[in-house]
Amino acid sequence: MKTLLTTLCAIAFFAFAANAQTTQPVDSSKMPEITFDKTTHDFGKIAYAGNGATNFTLKNTGKTPLILSNVQSSCGCTVPEWPREPIAPGESKAIKVTYNTTRVGGFTKQITVYSNAKNGTIYLTIKGEVEPQPTPAATEQPAK
Repeated sequence: MKTLLTTLCAIAFFAFAANAQTTQPVDSSKMPEITFDKTTHDFGKIAYAGNGATNFTLKNTGKTPLILSNVQSSCGCTVPEWPREPIAPGESKAIKVTYNTTRVGGFTKQITVYSNAKNGTIYLTIKGEVEPQPTPAATEQPAK
């Protein structure tokens, strides 16, 4: 009985292992492909509390719908907004990235784009320098 059970377990194991080896390769020519107009945006110098938003335009240059499963920034000071619906072949959309410009000093932040594209995970970068907060002008008039 013990030998029969061991034999059945061995047969089941080899059957599952053999089945795992027979998966079909993915035809990458039919997969979506993501292309960006740029992968880095340099803001240069930005005024304190100024406009820290930019768009990265993407295009599906593949043959099937592109799905962005997640777009994630390297820290909470950078917020990405991305299209949640599938992007048809040939269609273009934008990922809007906003940096918190109340943080003074230089910055380089990375945004990771996860998708079903054949070219895999894409990394976008924003960089720049937020200038110090201006000092308030003196509101008092000099005494006469």
